[in-house]
Amino acid sequence: MGRIWFLLACIWVSNLSFINGDTDQADASALNILYGSLNSPSQLTGWTPNGGDPCGQSWKGITCSDSSVTEIKLSGMGLNGTLGYNIASMTSLVELDLSNNNLGGGSQLPYNLPPNLQRLNLASNQYGGNPPFSISQMVSLEYLNLAHNQLNGNLNDMFTQLTNLTTMDLSFNSLSGNLPQSLSSLSSLTDLSLQNNQFSGQIDVLANLPLENLNVANNNFSGWIPDQLKKINNLQTGGNSWSSGPAPPPPPYTPPPPGRRINPGNGSGGNGGSSSGNGGGKSSGIGGGGVAGIIISILVIGAIVAFFLIRRKRQKSSTQENLEQAQPFTPLASNEFKEMKSIQASSFINTNVVPPSAPISLKPPPRHQSFDEDDLSMKPVVKNANMAPIKATVYSVADLQIATDSFSIDNLIGEGSLGRVYRAQFDDGKVLAVKKINASALPNQSPDDFIELVSNISRLHHPNLTELVGYCAEHGQHLLVYEFHKNGPLHEFLHTSDEYDKPLSWNMRVKIALGTARALEYLHEVCSPSVVHKNFKSANILLDTELNPHLSDCGLANLIPNPEYQAADSNMGSGYSAPEVAMTGQYTLKSDVYSFGVVMLELMTGREPFDSSRPRSEQSLVRWATPQLHDIDALDKMVDPALKGLYPAKSLSRFADVIALCVQSEPEFRPPMSEVVQALVRLVQRANMSKRLVAGEGHGTPRRADDPDFQDYMA
Repeated sequence: MGRIWFLLACIWVSNLSFINGDTDQADASALNILYGSLNSPSQLTGWTPNGGDPCGQSWKGITCSDSSVTEIKLSGMGLNGTLGYNIASMTSLVELDLSNNNLGGGSQLPYNLPPNLQRLNLASNQYGGNPPFSISQMVSLEYLNLAHNQLNGNLNDMFTQLTNLTTMDLSFNSLSGNLPQSLSSLSSLTDLSLQNNQFSGQIDVLANLPLENLNVANNNFSGWIPDQLKKINNLQTGGNSWSSGPAPPPPPYTPPPPGRRINPGNGSGGNGGSSSGNGGGKSSGIGGGGVAGIIISILVIGAIVAFFLIRRKRQKSSTQENLEQAQPFTPLASNEFKEMKSIQASSFINTNVVPPSAPISLKPPPRHQSFDEDDLSMKPVVKNANMAPIKATVYSVADLQIATDSFSIDNLIGEGSLGRVYRAQFDDGKVLAVKKINASALPNQSPDDFIELVSNISRLHHPNLTELVGYCAEHGQHLLVYEFHKNGPLHEFLHTSDEYDKPLSWNMRVKIALGTARALEYLHEVCSPSVVHKNFKSANILLDTELNPHLSDCGLANLIPNPEYQAADSNMGSGYSAPEVAMTGQYTLKSDVYSFGVVMLELMTGREPFDSSRPRSEQSLVRWATPQLHDIDALDKMVDPALKGLYPAKSLSRFADVIALCVQSEPEFRPPMSEVVQALVRLVQRANMSKRLVAGEGHGTPRRADDPDFQDYMA
């Protein structure tokens, strides 16, 4: 009987410990509330709206120390909603990372943030308003990232106590006004990113900070850049209104007090005491030998000075003659190029844009090498007398500001790693798209480098490429002006259209695939040198009013080095990069073919290339789909439900066969784009040649096989 009571007592104690759990009750309660405020998303496995044991049960994204929750990491989970009202009670929380979600919905950041955070990352959400003043009380904060939100208004004077802060990123918002004086208190700050806001005034408040990386590009700053900041290795300042004249002089120079003066007429000369040249009894003075020595010294020094003066005069005359003979943007010789870059870096002179009639001197990249892979950043541009002038229109910054309403957020139609894209309405009624390239995408590049880039892009002409209309390289700004395509990117058509939008028909999807394949075929096999796109995805396929595809961002990939693309794909889980890119960071023609296959999968299934909200086995579209591409029954289940079964079964099977070839893991087995085009053309021709209506109700049976949408794509 005693043993029974002992066992019951043990069971009661174990149940009691399960009820209480391993987690501090305040932390568990705060996470329950947070879960409800995030609309109880299914991807937060283990989480519950009531009770539970976050530490003992290993809730997704939660890290604990003993019974306290210390970290919440839920980046890129597709979350929406708010942070709840009780998260400030989590006093042991040192890291909160909810970046790359859809939180906020334009509302302000919550005031009641955990007080002892060391790392706060809410980047790439939808928060508006000002950063909350409660951040000023987080004295332990070391890392703050609020980039890529909708923050606006003046930045509060809230940094006095944040002496442990080493990294702060407020870029890509709409913050305005002068920088607050309390920024000067950030005595540990080494990395500061303020680019792509609307800050104004001067940046003197940053002068004495221990900065190693500073980006203030694309704001409305004015005045002069402090000399202390010019010493920073990674300094980005383009796209502002810096003063081009000389900086104000420093305070008047006060010479040091004079030292003892040597008087040759007394006995306290440099050798001390009275002496004579030969040790005789003459009074102090300079003997004949001394005079002769002085005269010889003066003559030698004079000759040396005269030599350098004459040499300097000749160099100056020669340099001036070269500059007078040069046209705008005419490349300099290597040593002159470096000297001119040094002068521009030190005085921050803005170079005006080339007039339309000015000859452009550019060096074409070597044959058989993609100009995307050519390193333009460190090479002086060599004049080529046979280079044809750029035919694209030259716009001024003022023209584009008027057309975009000063790059208003209302005209923002897209944003990527290279910069933002704005809708531009001109006085003649023409609508164009203006891509405002971030200064960070053009590090260490001269104006000639950008003009060479424009020249390379302007050579690309194909019905399925987005045409370059013009450019602007003025006042430190670098902008590209393209055709505007009303229906926007394919990605939105496939993944964000609402229930009232008409879905793309199967025939239209094949049409888009074929047109895009022809664009890549042109870049890979017609252009000489070949062009590797490197950033091929559905967001870069734009649809016109007739839903014809136009590939964008061609020729721009060299602005971002390969490792950054690799980081973007691995961190964001985009799903477009070929396996070899993830391992080596190197892009080739065959990695473009792989990315094209992924877009074909999007067209077929309607799924995102990577979707963290799906079960783990289905998150990667390629991994999920590849084993099923040759299974007819499985294909029917994989097709986008929006098609409602209206597609030809044979067409679907052949489409899947092309996908399987493109997404092979070994690049050498992927076909060239010309073979992909031929396969898609045959698919279209078979559909048009059938010329018959097929009646049927079953899933996967075709309704029409002679859709006229394909007539323009007949071989």
